[in-house]
Amino acid sequence: MSDSETTANRTVSSFAEIHALLKALPAADDAAAAAARDRQGQLTKPAGSLGRLEDLAVWLAAWQGRPQPKLEHPHTAVFAANHGIARQGVSAYPADVTAQMVGNFIAGGAAVNQLCQLADADLRVYEMALEEPTADFSEAPAMSEEDCVRAMAYGMMAVEPGLDVLALGEMGIGNTTSAAALCHALFGGEAGDWVGRGTGVDDATLARKTAVIAAALDRFPRALEDPLEALRHFGGRELAAIAGAILAARMARVPVLLDGFACTAAAAVLHKLEAGALDHCEVAHVSVEPGHLRLLERIGKRALFDFRMRLGEGSGATLAILIAKAAVACHNGMATFEGAGVSGPA
Repeated sequence: MSDSETTANRTVSSFAEIHALLKALPAADDAAAAAARDRQGQLTKPAGSLGRLEDLAVWLAAWQGRPQPKLEHPHTAVFAANHGIARQGVSAYPADVTAQMVGNFIAGGAAVNQLCQLADADLRVYEMALEEPTADFSEAPAMSEEDCVRAMAYGMMAVEPGLDVLALGEMGIGNTTSAAALCHALFGGEAGDWVGRGTGVDDATLARKTAVIAAALDRFPRALEDPLEALRHFGGRELAAIAGAILAARMARVPVLLDGFACTAAAAVLHKLEAGALDHCEVAHVSVEPGHLRLLERIGKRALFDFRMRLGEGSGATLAILIAKAAVACHNGMATFEGAGVSGPA
């Protein structure tokens, strides 16, 4: 059985098991990366002239373990869940929209459907007990350890054999509040440093959102002791599932494209747990959520583009598949100086 198949069938049952997995993360294939880097130096262009397209090609080679990477089987996974904190009126939309949007995904009517079709990416939407929101984290931890681990294990199952790249996204009314609280717990500062307008809330709702997060962190100081505790206190099932999918992808050496603020907040849990845990990840875009750029600085990532997007649902990550395909096409298809009979640099 391959590493990918083993990981896809693996389950975890406790935070202790997750901590143990993070201490045994596989590294990138340095030989494949070196060979890809050498090929970049032979292609008919000035060194570095394709900028981050060159970096992407080498990154894909390193994690796919082949000097000439491929993107024949890209996969977009969108996790959907509901948040109890939505009852505090922190969103411009009611919680019912989560299930309605899942129906839209299934019917093919969402933005991510169009982008997946364009990128020739398989789309899977994972509904996570939409009829049972997490607890309102202003009153109680959002999840028990058992619930949080179960959600992470569910996310791990999204890493199927044969994937060339995994784009991750989420859907859940209230999840920018959850993401902001999670970032506040992981990285400190003031609640206002991490809070944005999400679905487009007005000033009064923004103030309420900020106050709810500040009060919750004061109420649950234990959440600051362990990033997984922060995740279970303030996260949602879809955020826990994303963290699980990222972990499983690392175990299977599958490169990952992260979407916007909420998705990156879920990934940040793993970054806080283990240095280098996100080496197999690239962040697709900078969200207009003000906390996202601050978060990218904390985890040492630079997004591929900034299109002022804030939709979620894996839209930015799926769009980044097209950029990755461009990187692979140039890397694999361009002629070398020798092959084309073109003089190289003097």
